[in-house]
Amino acid sequence: MTARILIVEDEPSLVALLRYNLESEGYQVDEASDGETALQLVQEGPPDLLLLDWMLPEVSGIEICRRLRASSETRNLPIIMVTARAEENDRIRGLDVGADDYIAKPFSPAELLARIRAVFRRIRPALDSEVLTYQDIVMDLAAHKVRRSEREVHLGPTEFRLMRYFLERPGRVLTREQLLDGVWGRDVYVEERTVDVHIRRLRKAMNGEDEIDLIRTVRAVGYALDVPAMAER
Repeated sequence: MTARILIVEDEPSLVALLRYNLESEGYQVDEASDGETALQLVQEGPPDLLLLDWMLPEVSGIEICRRLRASSETRNLPIIMVTARAEENDRIRGLDVGADDYIAKPFSPAELLARIRAVFRRIRPALDSEVLTYQDIVMDLAAHKVRRSEREVHLGPTEFRLMRYFLERPGRVLTREQLLDGVWGRDVYVEERTVDVHIRRLRKAMNGEDEIDLIRTVRAVGYALDVPAMAER
């Protein structure tokens, strides 16, 4: 699991608890302690899931949820509201503005992790699967193998992680910075041109004779796992 989760919460002790449990499950974790910072981080690069408190400085969780659902870029971003507001009317309001789930404080970390897995199964099944597929590409995470059509593809460790990151987000344009964060990690300094080097290696391994290149270059932005427009005709 390489999903990135953004915690939007202004209680440091709760943030520390959430980070510990999420990272123990293999998730990448970012955090924001107020609404404005959260919106800025999402704009810079949408996470795979948002854990969102209701009562926040600057911008409330309800308003954040409303804004994200109004934008085409974040309309489908999974959101779980985590809040002390436990009345039925509050839950209804949270779900009505677009939250995918709603969990009231206090809660057990085990319950929250179960709800996160449930949201991923329902909304982003690729992030909860041991076999990832796109077109004629099949990646078996348990066996650590990749096939394209009937051909086994041999990838180095970095190219495997890069291909997995694409397969978990098909059709989504990913910037070089997002790829660096998701594949190499935020704590590792790697130059952006390194992404281009590994993309070339990945293409060389994935694209056999007469096979369509499914990694689309988006000029001045990044890359996407996508079927070329000419191939769809």
